[in-house]
Amino acid sequence: MEGKKQSFNLFKWLGKEKINRRLVMFTFMIVPLLLLFTFTYLPFAKMIQFSFYDMKYIGEREFVGLKNYIQVFTRDDCFRALRLSLYYIGASFIQLGLALYFASILSFKTRAGGVFKGFMFFPYLVCGIAVGFIFKFFYTRGFVLDTVLQWCGFDLENLPYWLKDTSINNVSIAATSIWRYMGQNMVLFAGAIMSVDSTLYEAADIDGVNGWQKFRYIIFPSIKTIIVLNMILSITGSLSAFEPPYVITGGNFGTGTYFVIMNKLAHESQKVGLASAMAIVLLIIIIIATVLQKIFFAYFFGEGDKEAIRTVRKREKALKAKQAVEVAGKEGR
Repeated sequence: MEGKKQSFNLFKWLGKEKINRRLVMFTFMIVPLLLLFTFTYLPFAKMIQFSFYDMKYIGEREFVGLKNYIQVFTRDDCFRALRLSLYYIGASFIQLGLALYFASILSFKTRAGGVFKGFMFFPYLVCGIAVGFIFKFFYTRGFVLDTVLQWCGFDLENLPYWLKDTSINNVSIAATSIWRYMGQNMVLFAGAIMSVDSTLYEAADIDGVNGWQKFRYIIFPSIKTIIVLNMILSITGSLSAFEPPYVITGGNFGTGTYFVIMNKLAHESQKVGLASAMAIVLLIIIIIATVLQKIFFAYFFGEGDKEAIRTVRKREKALKAKQAVEVAGKEGR
C-alpha cells in the first residue's frame, strides 16, 4: 500500500508542469550534448593529453612534459611558419574592403545588381580543393595568367615563376582567398546594409549628402557589428590557412603555413605529440588575437549600440577642461 502511494506521488510529481517542461528540455538536449562531448570535447581533451607525449599513432608513448611546446617555438618549421599568416591577413583586409565597397554599391538600385551579386558569390560555392586546382593551373608557367599578361605585352622570360619564386609565391597563393571569400562577405554586408532604416537614406538624400558621407555616418555605424565579426573570422581563418598552400604547392618553395607543417608532422613524420602541441598553441594565439580585436574595436569604434571608448574619453576630457576653465574664471572674479 505504501509502495503504491509512493508511486502515485512520483507520477504526480512528474506530472507537474514545471518538472515536465524541464524533462522535455533535458530529453531534447541530451543527444546533442552527448554528440558534442563525443566528437568535440573528448577529442580536444585527448589532444591536450597527447601534446605532453612523444608518440606516434600506433606504438609506445613517452611522457616528455613541455618538450613539445618548447620545440614549437624553437624549430624553424613550426612557429616561424606563422609569419606566412601575415600574407593571408593582408589578403583578408583587401577582400573585406572590396566586399564592403561592392556591397555599398549593390545594396541600392543598380542595373543587373542581382547578376553581379551572383557572379561574385559563386566562387564561395566552389570547394577549397577545387579552388586550389583552379589556381594551380592558373599560376603554372605558360598557362592562364602568363598568357593573359603576354597579350598585354609582357615577355614570358621576364615574368616570375608565380609558385616557385619565394619573393612572390606567398602573395600569389594568398590572393586566391580574395577571389574565393569576397563574394561571401559582400552578401553579408549587403544584407546588413539593406536592413538599415530606409528613412535615414531618404533624409540624407534630402540634405544633399554625398556617397562617402552616407557611408561614413549611416552605413558604417549601422553595420559595424557585422564588420567586426567578419574581421575576426577572417583573421582567425588566416592564422589557420591550409587548403590553398596544401593543394597548390604542397607546402613547398617556402609556402608551408602553420597548418600545412602541422599536417606534415602528424601524418608524414608521425610526430603526433608535437603536432598536438602546435594545435594547442594555435588555439591560444587565435583566442588572444580575437580578444585583442574586440578590445581594439571597442576602443576605436564601439560595440553594438555602445559608443567607442575613445570617443567617451575625449568627451569626458573636454568636459573636465571646460569645468576647469569655468572654475578658474570664477576664482579670477
